[in-house]
Amino acid sequence: MPKLRPLGSSGLSTPALVFGGNVFGWTLQTPQAFDVLDRFIEAGGTMIDTADVYSAWVPGHVGGESETVIGDWLKRRGRRDDVLIATKVGMLPIDGPKPLDPELIARHVEASLNRLQTDYIDLYYAHQDDPDTPMDEVLHAFSKLVDAGKVKALGASNFSAERLGQSLEMSAARGWAAYSVLQPEFNLIRRHRFAGALRDLCIEKNIGVLSYFGLASGFLTGKYRSKADIGKSARGDRMTAYFTEPHMTLLGVMDDVAAQTGASLSQISLAWIAAQPGITAPIASATSIKQLDELLGSLTLELSAEQLARLDAAEIQAGA
Repeated sequence: MPKLRPLGSSGLSTPALVFGGNVFGWTLQTPQAFDVLDRFIEAGGTMIDTADVYSAWVPGHVGGESETVIGDWLKRRGRRDDVLIATKVGMLPIDGPKPLDPELIARHVEASLNRLQTDYIDLYYAHQDDPDTPMDEVLHAFSKLVDAGKVKALGASNFSAERLGQSLEMSAARGWAAYSVLQPEFNLIRRHRFAGALRDLCIEKNIGVLSYFGLASGFLTGKYRSKADIGKSARGDRMTAYFTEPHMTLLGVMDDVAAQTGASLSQISLAWIAAQPGITAPIASATSIKQLDELLGSLTLELSAEQLARLDAAEIQAGA
């Protein structure tokens, strides 16, 4: 079984890979979704990441589709104690300009619990910052969920260092449950949103970090090398911006590391993230057991200091 890493001060732990549930009800349907989830847990995975907004971007969807699939899976397997469920609130299009209004938080957590068919959520995130709702109202609303036993730990996604720091200070001053996990975008291409002040704050305050877009929507798998490859998946249209010389140079470095290690580019991408200071684990999704098994290979891949240094240096070349 893979080694568990403590998730900051949350009291939770996870191997260096979290399963991204954004695919459920979208590009991965039941019963195949159940098979993939079963395999993830059998392989030692513990945490499944979702959100109430998944997958509202699909025509005809309203959000909550992913949570519904996960809830049906939990009900079918009849066991909850070996699974950590992380979900989020604050990004549904119907919520308007104040997505973290306390009334919305209270209403949406109940909806998530119902869809997940559980009486508690292990990790509940503010999906994005809400500067239009007073910070004390947001933090108090989240803290009350912990006090009520509906949520075990709190997280912040897409927060700046300044706003996360202010939130931590306010929660400590009021004696409220505080954010103990951060979910930022972070990968070999996009490093700047976490590097620097935000990473320093997380290390100083013992904030667990679970990063998303670990494979840059699939570009870092290496299967998109030209515009001719765009049709290879439902997310292929996102690849156009990556077809530049610097990004191809990065793939070239990754190809060299792959030749040395025998690992796939996906495994190299995730292993590099997991080796970065302040990072607990990357989040990545798969739409088949074959894809998942490839991702799980990152858990046993140890990149050398020289390989890590080459990948680190590729940041400048890729213009990240």
